[in-house]
Amino acid sequence: MPISKISLTSSVTGTMPVANGGTALTSGFVNGKDPRPDAKPLIINGDMSVAQRGTSSSGLTSSSYNTVDRFKTNISSLGTWTETQESLSSGNAYINGFTNALKIDCTTADGSPASSDRLYWSYRFEGQDLQLLKKGTANAEKITIAFWIKATKTGTNILELYDNDNGRAVSTAYTVSSSDTWEHKVVNFPADTTGALGDDNGGSLYLFWYLGAGTNYTSGTLQTTWASATNANRIVGQVNHGDNTSNNVHITGVQMEVGEFSSTNLPPFQHESFAENYQRCCRYFFRRGEISRLGYGVVSAHASNLAYGAQVYFPTIMRATPSQSHTDTSGFYFTGAGQNQTLVVGGTIANEGISKFGVSVGGEASGSLGIGNAYWFNTTGSPQYIQWDAEL
Repeated sequence: MPISKISLTSSVTGTMPVANGGTALTSGFVNGKDPRPDAKPLIINGDMSVAQRGTSSSGLTSSSYNTVDRFKTNISSLGTWTETQESLSSGNAYINGFTNALKIDCTTADGSPASSDRLYWSYRFEGQDLQLLKKGTANAEKITIAFWIKATKTGTNILELYDNDNGRAVSTAYTVSSSDTWEHKVVNFPADTTGALGDDNGGSLYLFWYLGAGTNYTSGTLQTTWASATNANRIVGQVNHGDNTSNNVHITGVQMEVGEFSSTNLPPFQHESFAENYQRCCRYFFRRGEISRLGYGVVSAHASNLAYGAQVYFPTIMRATPSQSHTDTSGFYFTGAGQNQTLVVGGTIANEGISKFGVSVGGEASGSLGIGNAYWFNTTGSPQYIQWDAEL
């Protein structure tokens, strides 16, 4: 189904506070109904339900995708962290339909970040998925980002949209008012009539939730209108969630809407089935394995120690030809023709051919294979896997 813009033709109007203060004209649903029943959410996995890489990752000091799909934790020398896909059973986010969240815990504090330090979550969009914003034209659209957040440390936080195609940015401040309490935030961004987004599969628009920053990013005046990105103006006023090991931050229910909305007329979060959400995540990352005796397919021995040809088809077309990686090859083996040969320890699971649609895999056996014989390529047990990565 297509991703589509919300169009409101009949509404109730009024005024509501917005994230950065003041008031905004609001408008309601068409006849009280969601006007986008057939549209897909612009943000994938906003309910944090898919975590192919695992549910917890500790000792984090650099930038990487760790647990929840599509959301990247970016650390530039600001503390050490543990990231978790959290299960919810209480609180306002849970009451409003969310059973998972992305959580980050400070395990080594940094109360005085160096000037170039930063800590933030990011979500990255393909340009071809955001052409409905009409960015860079006279008809450019405003943008609303909404989410649930809970944090130990209260105070001002910065949410930024960064146009990677044109080097432009805009930031909006919002406030965490109560410690360790789920709060719903609705953040508005102005339209940008300068700089079109590329109509392709490249990373065009980035969404950054800042959690801490050094003076290189906080010494100026917050850039609340679209302009060329100036580092000193990007994160002004941001509290440092990394200044104490008791600090943690949780987020879920992330949604993006085309147009300006407030808390009174924000369209409801579009919950997808787990299967739909998982398949959309697999465009960017796909892990197969972590199940004992999982088979990858039939291979043919091309030499006494080499067998290839197991066909793996991806759940959906990937964004680009992915990179391939795997756990230690000692957890994989070839079986058949009266043999059971493990792969060479520390060796490589190679691919004969890989594309956005699938891959042909195999590897080097630790023992002798019968040339021309067919073998079943599978794992010896959990938690072995092969994974393919086409993230932005």
